[in-house]
Amino acid sequence: MKTRFDKTYWESKYSTQATGWDIGYASTPLITYFDQLSNRELKILIPGGGNCYEAEYLIEQGFKNIFVIDIAEQPLKNLKKRFPNFPDSHLIHDDFFNHHGKYDLIVEQTFFCALDPVLRKKYVEKTVDLLTEKGKLAGLLFDFELTEEGPPFGGSLEEYLKLFPPYFKIKKLESCYNSIQPRTGRELFFIFEKK
Repeated sequence: MKTRFDKTYWESKYSTQATGWDIGYASTPLITYFDQLSNRELKILIPGGGNCYEAEYLIEQGFKNIFVIDIAEQPLKNLKKRFPNFPDSHLIHDDFFNHHGKYDLIVEQTFFCALDPVLRKKYVEKTVDLLTEKGKLAGLLFDFELTEEGPPFGGSLEEYLKLFPPYFKIKKLESCYNSIQPRTGRELFFIFEKK
């Protein structure tokens, strides 16, 4: 499905440095989650990874099987510049919806909210397809009114409770207690397990 937020749109955001969502480091809620993961062999996908400080943090913690996919090439180059030894085959320059593979964990950080809202059900179905049995989708979702303005686009607990449960067992879905300051009160932290 074609939307106005295509490769050209995102490449222009990076080329003009119009990346207000980029905080320059992995967000506190994700660091807290990553720190309790004991299996360093997990195969992890970060879709719409952007400059992907989450991948950087995971590498520094000893995780090896990290894959980042982004429709824009520039942020993947930025990650490679910071980590020259990051395997090229783990930096995927493509549309998330074209991707194939199997992952134990998919990390959600500002990708869902950057998609055209018409793609939300397709996102849920694609994450299910990419996860191994009992695989997890975890991270952050915005918790503010969905408007026409964006990206980012908002969303609500009520919407998520309709969208995800047909495919996922909800392990956690709650107001985020440790959001970064600009996002305080506007994020939900979640862990969903593939049914």
